[in-house]
Amino acid sequence: MIAVLGASGEVGRHAVETLARGGPYPLRLGARHPEAVTVDASWRDVETVAVDATDRASLAAFCRGQRVVLNCAGPSYLLKEKVARAALAAGADYVDVLGDDPVAEALARVGAPADGRTVVLSAGTVPGLSGLVPRHLAQSRAPGTSGPTALTVHAGGLERATRTVAADILLSLRTGGPDGEPYGHPLAMWRGGRREVRALRAEEDAEVPFFPGRVATHPLLTAEVQRLAAALGLTEARWYNVFPGARVRALFTTLPTLPTDTDERRQEVVDRIIRAGEIDLAGRTPYYRLVVELSGPGWTRTAVVRADDSYRLTGAVAAVAVREVLAGRVAPGLHFAAEALDPARVVAALERVGAAEFAVFAASTGQDVPSVGAFEDGAL
Repeated sequence: MIAVLGASGEVGRHAVETLARGGPYPLRLGARHPEAVTVDASWRDVETVAVDATDRASLAAFCRGQRVVLNCAGPSYLLKEKVARAALAAGADYVDVLGDDPVAEALARVGAPADGRTVVLSAGTVPGLSGLVPRHLAQSRAPGTSGPTALTVHAGGLERATRTVAADILLSLRTGGPDGEPYGHPLAMWRGGRREVRALRAEEDAEVPFFPGRVATHPLLTAEVQRLAAALGLTEARWYNVFPGARVRALFTTLPTLPTDTDERRQEVVDRIIRAGEIDLAGRTPYYRLVVELSGPGWTRTAVVRADDSYRLTGAVAAVAVREVLAGRVAPGLHFAAEALDPARVVAALERVGAAEFAVFAASTGQDVPSVGAFEDGAL
């Protein structure tokens, strides 16, 4: 049986739908308010239960008897390793849509997982798919092509923020990275085998290929990007968060300076994040883009991932990770999804369930990457 925690949330419900329609495993769907969990009448072997992710006894009961526990609850940076510990104590494997370095470090300190169990963290869109797509570009380049040396990623879109996501965004300013660091380092890039601070600058009115309209781009170097750059042997790596909405981009510019020293003030900031997203989205069509450009001497390959909803995409990535664990295609141990899952299999699975559209464009040195055409077989 697969247990999904946070099954009533935006990510959780999409993960549940992907798992339920793919069969054949029974599902246990957990939420603080189980009546809020959506269950299609055509699904079989599905039960909904009440569970409190902050209560040890409640988590233990929820995880008991499960083969894999998928955590879609949050805020992730508040729950930390609580759910992972409960799953492993119950003898289950564990997949988390976030978790990131704080959970990995906490589990590693106690020697977890043990007894042949598997843990897959950061199994969402960002981080997760954002580390898999560059690897796929590298692995699927033409035989005899020189190795990659540079990576540039633009990620973002126009969509609302849930309360859980808004809370994790706020928390990420001071946690989420390795060794107590924040989730990412603004204006930093990877160059020459190390993090270089204040190497880039934000653009408040930029035109970015494959993003409709003008946007703001804010550089942010994360642990996932640094691990990716080291693994691929890159000389340079740049990551830009893309903000199409004026209200969100203005708020995020000032976010690190806002007072958050009390619960009341933190909730006020969370409310502001939610409201900014709603105002920017009013009357407009939501979208999400992940544009990955990988290049080496004489070549450039650009992958474009288009989705209507990053929550659906994250839920689908998590569901694929669960199935890969169940199929025995992830070795026992502690992993980040981008380093443990097979990139080509994940992309193919996401295309099958319609979670996103994928395309790759190729160009030789000196050529512009086109906005249409020049597909390599039309897909990743």
